[in-house]
Amino acid sequence: MISIGSSKTILQCLLAGGAFCFAFSLPAVAQVKSTETVEHGTATKQVKIERGEVVYVSGNDLVVKMEDGSLRDFFNVPDSTTVAVDGRLLNVHQLKPGMKVEKQTITSTTPRLITKVETVTGKVWHVSPPNSVVLTLEDGTNQSFKIPKGQKFTINGNETDAFGLKKGMVVSAQKITEIPETVVAQEVKRTGIMPPPPAAPKPDVPVLVVAAPAQPAPVEEAKAEPAPSVLPKTASELPLIGLLGTLLCGLSLASIAIRKSIA
Repeated sequence: MISIGSSKTILQCLLAGGAFCFAFSLPAVAQVKSTETVEHGTATKQVKIERGEVVYVSGNDLVVKMEDGSLRDFFNVPDSTTVAVDGRLLNVHQLKPGMKVEKQTITSTTPRLITKVETVTGKVWHVSPPNSVVLTLEDGTNQSFKIPKGQKFTINGNETDAFGLKKGMVVSAQKITEIPETVVAQEVKRTGIMPPPPAAPKPDVPVLVVAAPAQPAPVEEAKAEPAPSVLPKTASELPLIGLLGTLLCGLSLASIAIRKSIA
């Protein structure tokens, strides 16, 4: 049996030409004509922006320094994940340290109401008041329906209960079920900016040019000058005279010693 649950349900029926309300449960095998409509509400959007700078790239691994100074590791980044840079889509292998990257996550929340209308038409074949009624459906089969406790019916302006149903009366019942839902969808946009090129030196700043070291000049060996054959005029003969005097004194002492030894 398919019972009426917590969803909002409206049952409207026509019986023997009179209008009345008829709440019942539909068995799973009953012939039911069903239609469904969806009504969307106003969507709300929430945007989350994250910015950072690429500091390391190796294979499919990426390290980004966030705006708050923290480092965030991204391991095994799929090649399908791309960043829009200057009109091009770059994957993780094309990112460079120093690039500025931004990620926008747009979350859309949309309420919607699904309205399901189930209609069954049949002729009263048997009534077991106050619990159930058996209807002969359009294809000639009989199906049993449960009547909720205390259900009242209005027939030709007169209110009655299940005991007022008679065999042969035509019943057309409609069950309307409204199911509220919330649909959440996310969209991610990734953009980046290449690092700026090195700044050119200012005109008033001297540019230092490092020249290649010069080869050392060969060292020429100094030639020895010949000794002068003539003493310079500044030379003196006193040393020579002193040397001769010393030699003569020695010879004199030697002669005295020889004489003493002979005597």
